[in-house]
Amino acid sequence: MTFDLSSIIWLVVAFMVLQPLLVGRWLQLKRAQAIRAIEKSHGTRVITMIHRQEKRSLFGFSVSRHIDLEDAQTIIAAIKETPRDIPIDLVVHTPGGLVLAAMQIARALEAHPAKVTVYVPVYAMSGGTLIALAADEIVLGEFSVLGPIDPQIAGLPAASIVKARDSKPISESFDLTLVLADVSEKALEQVKRGAVELLTPRLDQDSAEALAAKLAGGHWTHDYALTATEARALGLPVKVGMPGEVMRLMKLYPQPVQQSGVEFLPIDVPQKRRL
Repeated sequence: MTFDLSSIIWLVVAFMVLQPLLVGRWLQLKRAQAIRAIEKSHGTRVITMIHRQEKRSLFGFSVSRHIDLEDAQTIIAAIKETPRDIPIDLVVHTPGGLVLAAMQIARALEAHPAKVTVYVPVYAMSGGTLIALAADEIVLGEFSVLGPIDPQIAGLPAASIVKARDSKPISESFDLTLVLADVSEKALEQVKRGAVELLTPRLDQDSAEALAAKLAGGHWTHDYALTATEARALGLPVKVGMPGEVMRLMKLYPQPVQQSGVEFLPIDVPQKRRL
């Protein structure tokens, strides 16, 4: 068989088109194997919500992955398919997302009769933390973090909008500020009420309300890193010690486009000299 230049070009094009599909399929199979191994080891049903595409480029535009209604629909279906006596392990890695979707997922987890454990290998911010409130146990790595659940209105912290309105007479405030402050007050109340709903099975009413007010009340910036020590001090059921199999699973969700400036080589372990 002979190949001319045009045939070689077409083979290269075909390889470039098929290579991402083949790699994606291989990763999918490896993830399924890893998930099944964790299920057998823990005796649980494993569900993952891993948003590794926080930053990528598509035709020059920024594309982000967040908690959305599609995530909620898929996770709720998985929870409902899980037998009532089988514990659930939910692996979460997310910058947050829609409060509506996060609350739907959290309520479905809270309604599951068996134990629910949320694993946070790196971070579960905002809506991710809201979901974690429904867990019987939150497992963090040594450097994993949660975050505040304060709502954002038009890209601004709801608590700060209310504070800006209250800092001057209403007659000196723009109508838009008053409208945003009204919406912000409603959003703050709704998130606090939702957090209390998720916390009360494990905390008394007063403790749940105090914790909800702390997490949702704008006491920190929205991207504040809430460490395991701080989260435990607030009353969350936090355990430190991420299983190795969960971290290995995370490696099977690579970024589609490498944008990091971080690079390192595997440790070269010297072989023992033979006598």
